[in-house]
Amino acid sequence: MRNPDPGTGSRNTYGNARHLDLPIGTSEFTLESVQMSDFGKAPILVTGASGGIGGTTVRHLVKAGAEVIASGQNADKLDKLAAETGCRALPFDVTSEDSVREALDGLDLWGLVNCAGFGGEIATPMDTDIEVFDKVIGINTRGALLVTKYASRAMVRLGQGGAIVNVSSQAGLVALKGHISYGSSKAALDNITRVSALELGQYGIRVNGVHPTVVMTPMSAWYWGKPEIEGPFLSQMPLGRWASEDEIAAPIVFLLSEGASMITGVALPIDGGYTAC
Repeated sequence: MRNPDPGTGSRNTYGNARHLDLPIGTSEFTLESVQMSDFGKAPILVTGASGGIGGTTVRHLVKAGAEVIASGQNADKLDKLAAETGCRALPFDVTSEDSVREALDGLDLWGLVNCAGFGGEIATPMDTDIEVFDKVIGINTRGALLVTKYASRAMVRLGQGGAIVNVSSQAGLVALKGHISYGSSKAALDNITRVSALELGQYGIRVNGVHPTVVMTPMSAWYWGKPEIEGPFLSQMPLGRWASEDEIAAPIVFLLSEGASMITGVALPIDGGYTAC
């Protein structure tokens, strides 16, 4: 069975506010910057932007004043997103190093959201399709590393620091039945997040991960909407409901912002408390 991804009109609150007194050597930020930050240094690339979480993240970033480059493989959806938000569409294939290199060569970037993903299958270790496993790893893990490789080079070249957010999953933090491929790909992505934070910190580049629970969509409902799946799962979650795409995008924007300027290497669950219990 194919695996539905298990995790993966607002007012702009910018304004001039009193600046906080900060120690020498720290960056200035306004009181509003914990919610919205000035993303004017260089563009932010969002992969997987033709999907739900990726597209919503683009919308949130544009509302926050960011210049956004939206990537994905569905050119029609990217064009519609560009027409709606004013972002720049840049389709490329995250599984091809040549495609990633060509797309990002000479591109100025300050930020990156690795949101491209593939759910794969619902299977146990006994009956998994290894070709599906390879595809899941190729997109969710290898693809994120390829984009990070070339995007981080651009950030280092510009010398302005930067921020990267990898969209992982609750399936990378705890064992979920049927998620041998997807959970493995996200757990590996989490290690990429940690090592990248360690290696890139010297350049002022922060790297963090978010770990969403299920966003209920028509694509995910066929599995997660089954009463025998949904009921027991939500009964173990303190908040007892699925997430919305906006609830995933907002923390991503925060981690990119100056409000998170001392946060790197973290794994942030956005899962209603599921992995805490």
